[in-house]
Amino acid sequence: MSETILFTKSEGVARIVLNRPKSYNSFNREMALACQDALKNCHEDDSVRVVVITGEGKAFCAGQDLVEVTSPEMHPGFKAILEEHYNPIILAIRNINKPVVAAVNGVAAGAGANIALACDIVVASEAASFIQAFSGIGLIPDSGGTYFLPRLVGFQKAMAIAMLGDKISASEAESMGMIYKSVTADAFEEYISSLAARLAGMPTYGLALTKRAFQEGLENTLEAQLDVESRLQIAASESADYHEGVTAFIEKRKPVFQGK
Repeated sequence: MSETILFTKSEGVARIVLNRPKSYNSFNREMALACQDALKNCHEDDSVRVVVITGEGKAFCAGQDLVEVTSPEMHPGFKAILEEHYNPIILAIRNINKPVVAAVNGVAAGAGANIALACDIVVASEAASFIQAFSGIGLIPDSGGTYFLPRLVGFQKAMAIAMLGDKISASEAESMGMIYKSVTADAFEEYISSLAARLAGMPTYGLALTKRAFQEGLENTLEAQLDVESRLQIAASESADYHEGVTAFIEKRKPVFQGK
């Protein structure tokens, strides 16, 4: 795998680390394709119970590498950047059948911010910030930004954030419901490790169905969503994890879930 991504797996937790710290982990084609490969690996590996995406160094991800797009020799074109780089990453995050945590350790700008917001749980260091940087160079939010942001913070707030390009601190992002939690810089790494371990030990088959239910609910009517809940609850009730959970409750012991 490319050196632009650091990829490790341990005790059910896969870590995808964006590794271009000198460029604030901005995406070039190599890193985008390597990130897709890592997500595909996580999806296919049953030993992976939870995925953590973070950045190396001071930044989470500064979005697109502008050196690439301003170079006549390197520029793949915006159609390729979106359809071959970012869109597959967003779809992989949303379709992977296990929890994906964004551990936002520093600035998350442009596509970097929206990749974070596409994740299931977003935790940010107090040193982090979120910037919809597109308007400053005459572009529109991409990488799912126009889809996720208004659903997270509301239409009016999302429109202002996108148009003004204001820097949103981690604490502000938490207070407006953009992310799950802001954590002090000193406690950040320990919190992420603890959260990932907790998720990995949970009934991840049920969590995958929960993820699917929420995903389908973004577009459904109430009636259709009740049918989705019925279908997925039946599937959950037939899982080994459900039976282990119930048995452990009756036997008054800690359950041991397998994600099946």
